[in-house]
Amino acid sequence: MSGVAAEGIGSRLDGTVSTHLLRLLLRAARAAGVAEDQLARVPGTDEVILSGELNRIPMTSLLRLWELIAQARPGAGSGAAIAAAAPLGSLNTWDYLVTTGATLADSLRAAQPYHRLVTAATEGFDLTGDGDLTIGYRTSAGDPAVAAVVNEYVLAYYLRRAGEALGRPLVPTRVSFGHAAPADRTGLIAVFGTADIEFDAESDAITFHADDATAPLARADPMLSDLMRSHADLVLASARPIAGPLDAFRIALGAALDAGDPALPRVAKSLAMSQRTLQRHLAEHGTSWRDELDLLRYERARALLDQGHSTSTVAQRLAFTDDRALRKAFHRWTGASPTTSR
Repeated sequence: MSGVAAEGIGSRLDGTVSTHLLRLLLRAARAAGVAEDQLARVPGTDEVILSGELNRIPMTSLLRLWELIAQARPGAGSGAAIAAAAPLGSLNTWDYLVTTGATLADSLRAAQPYHRLVTAATEGFDLTGDGDLTIGYRTSAGDPAVAAVVNEYVLAYYLRRAGEALGRPLVPTRVSFGHAAPADRTGLIAVFGTADIEFDAESDAITFHADDATAPLARADPMLSDLMRSHADLVLASARPIAGPLDAFRIALGAALDAGDPALPRVAKSLAMSQRTLQRHLAEHGTSWRDELDLLRYERARALLDQGHSTSTVAQRLAFTDDRALRKAFHRWTGASPTTSR
């Protein structure tokens, strides 16, 4: 699947972001002093969900984290501080897509169709210029204070990655922000290496000189670049949007079953909520922990039996007390024994 085809997957991933970006924002929120109870109320921030690269989190969760960061650390510099705390690899595949092409311009243009690998389609990522290269960004954050933090992070991020890709520091020829100038610009001047920063501009953008945009990259690696694009295609095609609490619960339940303890207390704890709250959420969706566990066990039992596993092995993997308990459950599910249903 080509990058263009990946971009055309459709609306399935619209309004979702990667777990890598959400994890980065979680670390930034904690560093900014946001309370853990506030973070726990943001959907999709539990470790079970964030551990899966294919899981896609609602954009609303990302925006909420941006809001919490903007409230905890208002003013210029908070967005740039997040970029400063994000070493190469923080955003996984995307970081290597934008740093391993022949030149900075080549890398960014090849990566552009994969922008949804990181964030939602509503977040604009533009590239312009035949000589000098301009990266523009448009966030969907409605609050101007929040948008200022987002755009500051994005421009600082691309400056950092450009320097890492080239293997040397560089100074942009132009930096522009749509928000008003802060009272103290010292921090931003230090980050961008120039006092020529425009505020109240028509767009949020950073421009690199043509000599920097077309210089051979120190990290150029054609084979790795091709591999990253192939991997990006697979990730986009296989991604699992986490639409709400029920999706998150099912992933957590599956992980708990893999660990041999699918009990309600463990699953609730992994989702950072009380057992009563989890049971209420499930009831609101017309289901229960017991029903969901029963369904999951049935689906996995059929698959394992089809693969030729013995009933004792299946019983152990699905956390039954013994194969007798499995046979009893299987008869309840299908009216037949596990051996006759192979």
